[in-house]
Amino acid sequence: MSRSVTPYLNGSPIALLDDDSSVLKSTGRLLMSAGWTVEPFLDPQSFLSYVRTNHPRLLLLDMSMPLMHGLEVQERLREVSPRTQVIVLTAKDDPILRSRSIKLGAARYLIKPVEDEELLSEIEAVLGNVLKAQPA
Repeated sequence: MSRSVTPYLNGSPIALLDDDSSVLKSTGRLLMSAGWTVEPFLDPQSFLSYVRTNHPRLLLLDMSMPLMHGLEVQERLREVSPRTQVIVLTAKDDPILRSRSIKLGAARYLIKPVEDEELLSEIEAVLGNVLKAQPA
């Protein structure tokens, strides 16, 4: 399945940050099957080190991780790569957490489990909005 924003991401992978390796693996497979390049991370520090020299267009972010909460990741990401879009994928539908995450710039806040097509559509919508906002 080829998505319409795939060419935009050539050379700019989608970053995945989740402390659950099975989620990283399954989400990574889904995105690669849709034609996207993926850079997976199990821990926030590795991701934040990566993002200092690489600026992915999109991060799929888990909120509940043992080493660092997703909100802190968002705060740090804004400092080093403010143009990176964030889609939160979390198991907890907490209205306060959702509000704080969106105030920190999350483009979407999705509750796991997310259907494959829904996730792909949300990614395409977020990246499509980025494309529209960029000068020609």
